[in-house]
Amino acid sequence: METIQYIALSMGAAWASGINLYAAVFMLGYLGTTGNIVLPPDLMVVTDPMVMTAAGLMYCVEFFADKTPGVDTAWDTLHTFIRIPLGAVLAMSAVGDTTPAVELAAFLVGGSLTAATHATKTGGRAMINTSPEPVTNWTASISEDLLVIGGIWAALNHPLLFVIFLVLFIIFIAWLLPKIWRALNRIFNKLKQFINFNKPPAPTMIEQSPERSTE
Repeated sequence: METIQYIALSMGAAWASGINLYAAVFMLGYLGTTGNIVLPPDLMVVTDPMVMTAAGLMYCVEFFADKTPGVDTAWDTLHTFIRIPLGAVLAMSAVGDTTPAVELAAFLVGGSLTAATHATKTGGRAMINTSPEPVTNWTASISEDLLVIGGIWAALNHPLLFVIFLVLFIIFIAWLLPKIWRALNRIFNKLKQFINFNKPPAPTMIEQSPERSTE
């Protein structure tokens, strides 16, 4: 594999992990098992039947959790501690048999990229949940799944094109993330004001004068 292919595979795995880790792992394992791609030795673990079965089962769970308003946000919050470290590990494993410095660099950059895509997805889905209907959740979730599949396919078959897309995507994230968090902050502030407005007033203590004792 050429350098650009290693970069595309490494960063593609990290990028996809921030959106849907289980779909990314299962697809890499499937493509490696069927011989469509030759994975680096350290990444061959994703072709193990046990790993593919676990990834497939968890993808089925996420398929429904990711499309239920409220549940998707809780699921994304929980996966902050799963997607980011595993995305970094996948990025490091995808660079092949190289020097420890290259592996560490891939781990750091890959983890940061996974964190950025995960934060964008989590914030965007939280904003979508302000809409009462479930159609937008289903549309967003299916679009994300297709984006992961298409992104990994492009990273493997058109690595240079994928790297260009990834650079543009990072620029887009840098522009979008502050807007998402500002919008969420406004929503939380309004929710806080609504709760405080409807909170019953605290009872006041009425001072009572001591009664005179009667003789």
